[in-house]
Amino acid sequence: MQGAKVHITGIVQGVGFRPFVYNLAVSLNLKGWVKNTSAGVHIEVDGDQETLDIFLQKLRDDAPPLSRIDDFSASFGPGNGFTQFDIIHSESVDGAFQPISPDVAICDDCLRELFDPTDRRYRYPFINCTNCGPRFTIIQDIPYDRPFTTMAGFPLCPDCEREYKDPTNRRFHAQPVACAVCGPKVWLEMQNAEVGGQNTEGRRQKAEGGIQNDEAVVETQRLLAEGKIVAIKGLGGFHLACDATNASAVTELRTRKLRVDKPFALMMPDLETIEQHCFVSDEEKALLTSPAHPIVLLKKKPESTIVEEVSPKQDWLGVMLPYTPLHYLLFSNQHSPISALVMTSGNLSEEPIATDNAEARERLANLADAFLMHDRDIHVRCDDSVVRVFSEQSPITNHQLPITYPIRRSRGYSPFPVKLPFEVPPLLATGSELKNTFCLTNRNYAFLSHHIGDMENYETLKSFEQGVEHFERLFRVKPVAIAHDMHPNYLATRYALERAERENLPTFAIQHHYAHVAACMAEHGLSEPVIGVSFDGTGYGDDGAIWGGEFLVADYKSYQRAAHLEYFPLPGGDAAIKKPARAALALLWSLGMDWDDALESVKEFCAEDQVVLRVQLEKKINTPMTSSMGRLFDAVSALAGVRQKVNYEGQAAIEFEAMVDSAEAGHYAFGVESGQVRVRSVVEALVKDVMAGVSTSKISARFHHGLAEAVCETVQKIHGETSLRKVILSGGVWQNLTLLRRTLSLLREDGFEVYIHREVPTNDGGLSLGQAAIAAFRLRG
Repeated sequence: MQGAKVHITGIVQGVGFRPFVYNLAVSLNLKGWVKNTSAGVHIEVDGDQETLDIFLQKLRDDAPPLSRIDDFSASFGPGNGFTQFDIIHSESVDGAFQPISPDVAICDDCLRELFDPTDRRYRYPFINCTNCGPRFTIIQDIPYDRPFTTMAGFPLCPDCEREYKDPTNRRFHAQPVACAVCGPKVWLEMQNAEVGGQNTEGRRQKAEGGIQNDEAVVETQRLLAEGKIVAIKGLGGFHLACDATNASAVTELRTRKLRVDKPFALMMPDLETIEQHCFVSDEEKALLTSPAHPIVLLKKKPESTIVEEVSPKQDWLGVMLPYTPLHYLLFSNQHSPISALVMTSGNLSEEPIATDNAEARERLANLADAFLMHDRDIHVRCDDSVVRVFSEQSPITNHQLPITYPIRRSRGYSPFPVKLPFEVPPLLATGSELKNTFCLTNRNYAFLSHHIGDMENYETLKSFEQGVEHFERLFRVKPVAIAHDMHPNYLATRYALERAERENLPTFAIQHHYAHVAACMAEHGLSEPVIGVSFDGTGYGDDGAIWGGEFLVADYKSYQRAAHLEYFPLPGGDAAIKKPARAALALLWSLGMDWDDALESVKEFCAEDQVVLRVQLEKKINTPMTSSMGRLFDAVSALAGVRQKVNYEGQAAIEFEAMVDSAEAGHYAFGVESGQVRVRSVVEALVKDVMAGVSTSKISARFHHGLAEAVCETVQKIHGETSLRKVILSGGVWQNLTLLRRTLSLLREDGFEVYIHREVPTNDGGLSLGQAAIAAFRLRG
């Protein structure tokens, strides 16, 4: 008889790993025990050597589907004389930490029970098991046990306790396990008694006491069918919901939420419904039904009944499937079936998503007609993740390889860590201003936070601070240094500097576009120098200008700015971002081109305003210089007549790309000389086409094609000087699939190894990972 001691780390808690170990050991007649610790899963087991070998192999090969083993160690010695196999109490190990599972969409078994009239959890809105349900949003500390979650206040009834303690049961140690007898409840609160139309006196009485449980769900269905807006509490916060086929309801939601044009996310009940409205590939189906259940960007079908107001001037819809039992109940047994719901974040535009019931009543009072509440607390707010499928050509087989391209990494993915290519000290990286995430490192893990949002107000800053505090506690990180963006006025930068001074910590100011490149390097495990093509809207440059069209030669130690888009003025700074017509006229002025009255951008300004703008440019009054590719997209979109003002970041470029004529083969020729990408010939040709009445779709295609050619030409020149063949494409502009697809094709035809993001967003949502990787390298000397 031999004894084996096994230690396993990774995503091994809250995913059914201990019952898996128990049942495997019992099936092999092994004796011993398994327990959770804050350092992982620890096993001690007795058996003959052959059986132990089988046991160890099956631990690796047959692990639960939601688990991920990062490290696995086993040692052998004499047997301990165990007489049975047990699951023993969890243990907290001082200073130790473990990755934590993200929230997981309802599994097929629980979904089947949810609609089984003979099951004791029939139509219970919080049904879950070891294989599904909330994780990250309810956990308060590790190890992941019920007393350390927001379920601690719901004592188990005898039936649930029996399941919870039975190692052969699917709900063994499922921390959120509950039923209608002992678990959370759902209820509906109405803003006024007139909501719903009929029986107003009865509804008034019900509103005062709250309409509870299944009746609340049915009443919510009626409200949505009547065109009302309902705030619905979910896993990571509130959604604002309305009928996506009702134009007046969607318009009213836009008015209340102060969200003029930015697309809304949708929820549809099943894949069959999604296919009625969108083109869906096998890979997109796999993403929609994955445990994360993210929002997936899908091409809209012309015959779809989803109203234009959901996604104005775009042919893509962001769609997700229901991922909680409550969501599925909302689509069941409706008197007036709704095929699609708008499910947008429960907040006023640019504020953090509401999570607390009292907070929601106060902040969403003017946005919602009613509230579908529950009493399971949300410890950490977490927005829905957004991804898309991007097909790229295999350099080996020439076949199309579909990959997941993350746009927003949050629910279902966070706090899943990125494995780094080297050991790192405990660090905090505070990210950027827009699409903020922060990143904490420990050993070779980088814990990228959930989506925080745009750090432009006090409420979002508080959400950021609460998130940092929570991550530091969960992952036992006490930062020895803080990395931040170079921009001195970002709230995230100010937080970093103030905290560092308070705690006497060193800081590292990381250039924005360098961090973009390093983030992509880190997720691919690269350490050698690369050519980084970092295109986005805004980033503080070494010379104080606004960068964003950058070609860098970089590794984690340092970078060199090898080339960039030529500078042009941005009159008014943020004013030019919100009004691309200003950027368009400034671009023409910088090139010495006339402001022709026939151009839509020129028509946007009266004669007096044109004089003021020209004086501002000539005297350089509040007119920073920029090399931003995002701002160039704004300017040419305005010149092409697409959009002169925007209501959200990147709107002009998004609508410009949506117009691309896929049959057009022509391109505008950029010039590449003296380390600069020149735009004169492009702007002259584009304006000429506009004046000649060439379609905007052809103009858009020619611009995209020309820019891809310019990227390839510039990279070729840098390669000639450096011999480097690894190329990184990072930054928000690379969310433009037309540009990305064509650039990848050209670079790979020329023999370059090209890397794009797969785990973290290419936009500023992935920036903190790059900051952390660079700071870690510098800190290690």
